[in-house]
Amino acid sequence: MTHTDAFSVEPDLASLAALLADRTRAAFCLALLDGRAWTATELARLAGVAPSTATSHLHRLVAGGLLTEERRGRHRHVRLADPGIAEMIEALAARAPRHRVAIRSLTAARRHRGMSFARVCYDHLGGSLAVSLTDAMTEQGLLDWEYGPMLTPSGTARLTALGLTPAPHLRTCLDWTEQRLHLAGALAADLYAHALAESWLVPAEGARVVRLTDRGREAFRRHLGVTVPTEAATTKDSG
Repeated sequence: MTHTDAFSVEPDLASLAALLADRTRAAFCLALLDGRAWTATELARLAGVAPSTATSHLHRLVAGGLLTEERRGRHRHVRLADPGIAEMIEALAARAPRHRVAIRSLTAARRHRGMSFARVCYDHLGGSLAVSLTDAMTEQGLLDWEYGPMLTPSGTARLTALGLTPAPHLRTCLDWTEQRLHLAGALAADLYAHALAESWLVPAEGARVVRLTDRGREAFRRHLGVTVPTEAATTKDSG
């Protein structure tokens, strides 16, 4: 073998970065942090581009491994490829420079406040509520950060009492609106699913926003020690 026949393998970070170096593709990835599968038409409408333009961008994102494609009959859906991709997108969003976005309606203002307070972060809860939850569990001795984060025996017992089967080791996610850590991984996903099943949280229509119910405000306080500010938006229980 000559020196011209030898090859090494190294990460092509520039190619990965190029996939997100477009505002339309970046907007698609941020929208897909809601964890569901979207059609190209839905994403085109979100980004304000032609369907053909959206399709071209989606081809690049799928080929680059950031998205995966699903076929449902004649319709094509895409979603983030895996939780690791979601974690990467959220982490990049937390470190990205901020730019001003015009808020032109009361509905848009409410959505902005809702996103900051409580939103879907792929399969777990993000926003100031998620950060408050992490803080409260720490203050109550349910989390230990020495090698952490890790559940303490008290934390395991508390979550087991809620019907969860928690693993001791946890992950965190850097919250892009709060610039602080919130819980992520399997436990956070289970806790978020439990909050939805118990109607502590309810999804808002057509957005990543989730709304805290009156029942949820009380449950988060009673079970996990979370004190939600009174000015935080809640929705009345339907039942």
